[in-house]
Parts: sequence; C-alpha cells; structure tokens
Amino acid sequence: MNKKKVLKSNNRRKDNHSDGMILNHGAASRRDFLTNTSVISLATALGMTIPFARFMPEGFIPVAFAAQNNPDTIEGKEGLIILNDRPINAETPAHLLDDNITPNHRMFVRNNGIPPENISPDNWTLEITGESCVTPTTFTIKDLRERFEEVTLQLQVECGGNGRSEFVPAASGNQWTTGAIGCPKFTGVRLRDVLNFCGITTDAQYVGYYGADTHTSGNPDLDAISRGVPISKAMERESIIAWAMNGEDIPKQNGFPLRLVCAGWPGSVSGKWLNRLVVRNQIHDGEKMAAPSYTVPRLKVAPGSKIPNEDMRIIESMPVKSLVTFPESGISQDYRQRLPVRGHAWAGDDQISGVFLSIDFGATWLPTAVSSAANRLAWQNFESWVQFPEPGYYEIWARAMDNVGRSQPMVVPGWNPRGYLNNACHRIAVQAT
Repeated sequence: MNKKKVLKSNNRRKDNHSDGMILNHGAASRRDFLTNTSVISLATALGMTIPFARFMPEGFIPVAFAAQNNPDTIEGKEGLIILNDRPINAETPAHLLDDNITPNHRMFVRNNGIPPENISPDNWTLEITGESCVTPTTFTIKDLRERFEEVTLQLQVECGGNGRSEFVPAASGNQWTTGAIGCPKFTGVRLRDVLNFCGITTDAQYVGYYGADTHTSGNPDLDAISRGVPISKAMERESIIAWAMNGEDIPKQNGFPLRLVCAGWPGSVSGKWLNRLVVRNQIHDGEKMAAPSYTVPRLKVAPGSKIPNEDMRIIESMPVKSLVTFPESGISQDYRQRLPVRGHAWAGDDQISGVFLSIDFGATWLPTAVSSAANRLAWQNFESWVQFPEPGYYEIWARAMDNVGRSQPMVVPGWNPRGYLNNACHRIAVQAT
C-alpha cells in the first residue's frame, strides 16, 4: 500500500499586522478561485481526473488546495501551526491528533492574554468568592488535593471558533481550520465539591473565573478574559478544577498550574492560570462575556449581515462534529487496496450515535464502527475503510450524528460575524493511483 504524501498546497502566505496577529489568507485565495473555476480546470490543476466530479457541490473547491500556515514552532508543541504570535494561538494538524488520548505536546493553544511568568505551584492560591458564595475561602493547590476527592477524566476541549477559516464572507479572528480541539485526561477535583464546601446561596446563577494571564496591552487594570458557565453546568460531575494533564503538570500554554475544565462548551469557559472563581447572582459580566464575543445570532442571518448585540445569544453546548485523523490528507494510495480510515467524533454535551464516510462528495455514505466514550464529555473514536473504484482524485468526507438526531452539514452552516460553530463535514484529499 502506497501512502506517500503527494498533494501539496499552492497557497502559502501570511501577513504580520501591528497588533501581532498572523492571518492565513488561504481561505480568501480559495474564495477568489470560486469565481472562475470549472470542473475541467480543477482536474487540470490537480493533475488527475475527478471520478465523482458530477456529485461535487456547486462552488466546491477541493481540499487539496487548502493553504499551509507558517512553520514556526512553540517549545514543547512542535508540529502545531501558529496562527497568532501575540497572544500565542496554535492549532494541531488533523493527522497529529490520531491518538485516542491527546498527548500534552499535541494539545492546541488558545490564549487571550500573556501567560504569567515565574509560577510557583506551592504558592499558588485559588480564591472562591462572589455575591452568592456563603463562605469566601482561599485554597492552595495542596488544600484542594487534601480536602477533596481527586478525579481523572478524559474531556474534550474545543475552541468556539474552530473551523472559522471556512466562513464566507470571512469572519474576524484566528483563522482556525480543524485543529482547535483536543481530548486529554485531566486530573483535579470536582468544581461542585469546592463550591459546596464554601456554600452557595439559592440565588446563584453563574460561576465566573479569573486567571493570572495579563492583557496584551500590558494594562494591569484590564482582564485578558473572564468568562464562566451557568450554575447547572458548574455543578456537573465532569466540571473540574485541574492541576494535571495526562498525569503530568499542565503545560504552561495550557494553563499551568491550575485551570478550569467545563468540557463540551467553548474552550473559552475553561479558564487557564486559574486564581479566582466568583459565584454570581446574575450572568457573569467579565471580559468577553458580552456580545459579540462568544455569541451567535438568535435567528439565521444573511452572510455579511450586521447584527445588533441584543440579537445575539451566548454559546453553550458545542455542535456535533468529527475529524479524520488517519490517513493524512494528501497521500497517494493504490486504488486496488483498501485504505483504513479512523478519527474522532464529539457532540458537546451529547453523545455520538454514528459516523459515516463518503468518497463521492456526499452522494452515498458508509457507516463506521464507533467506540463508546471513555466517560461523559470525552470524544468517541471511529474506524472503517474505503476502496476507490479507479485512479483519480478523491476526498474522504466524515459526517457524525449525535444521540438526538443532529447531523453534520456538508456545507458551512449558520454564518455569524465571529465565525463560531462551524461543524461542516471534515474532508481529506487522496490521490488514487
């Protein structure tokens, strides 16, 4: 079986802006390509036939033309693709997420501020306070470990903007493709055990967090981010205050020495470098809680629309989604041989009921074998195989369905100004020879 990677990107460009953001313009290049490209010219550009071209959706651009980003690396995170250098944001290529449990060095980085320096875990404290906290208390990490039951759970964490690069017109922010997702094992204590120890009043509505990261402006009076979750989410068994990831200290860029993990919701609710939690008698009003941050329109809107903040809603559970992690996109494959395919699927607060594959641009779908989750709010693994009928250019598409019947769309859903919640089918390119 020949799995040599042969399909290459023809778009490599980055712009350095004064605010430190690095933007990938591959998505814009592909949008421009839509206006004057036929199936014949696509096949010519690919250098091969497209056997199922008749099933290609209108305006479709092969994933083989996807752009590659800059090759810079983060210490301890080699292989990740940097999208922004201040603050650092980096995604993990899909084929590097093939492990059932995401290794520490493969966990994506989504920072809103600058991580703290000279951290001493022995001196780190976590304050629990707020209008609806009965007994405000400050804990050391040692206190947390000694006073409460220790738990280890495999939990999915995904940036709300994962997939943003596919929106047309383009949405502002880091142009994530598919790699702002990970599912490592976190060790810590249940958030609800700590809240119950301190006592919460009956009017408690929200739990908000604060971290030790600093605003990119350097202004000490500004928070980089301070979000949170409703009290019902905070009290779930899977919401934890974690000090370890995969049995080791949490990596610095992922929140060392202490972070909140509220899996299944946008990763922005899982505060890093955690040093304070507030139990609120209202929706938390910290930095990036208000629209348009981490909000989407209440109703469907036309792409490019201006939406008043009052017509936006806070994102809660993430949508059903899947990711092909093997093979790597761009390989060459003997069409006479079966090609194994595997990956992961997840559905926010819900579970996966099935994952399906297509090699004919969504005209037909084949079921896969899907494993059970390691625990609630962990992703589920799937595997199967495909075989191509003749040589040419193919794409393997993955589509997941959750336990309440929601399925991934084949095209980018629900345009919104910040490019959140794209759960279109994941696609990889294969040259059958």
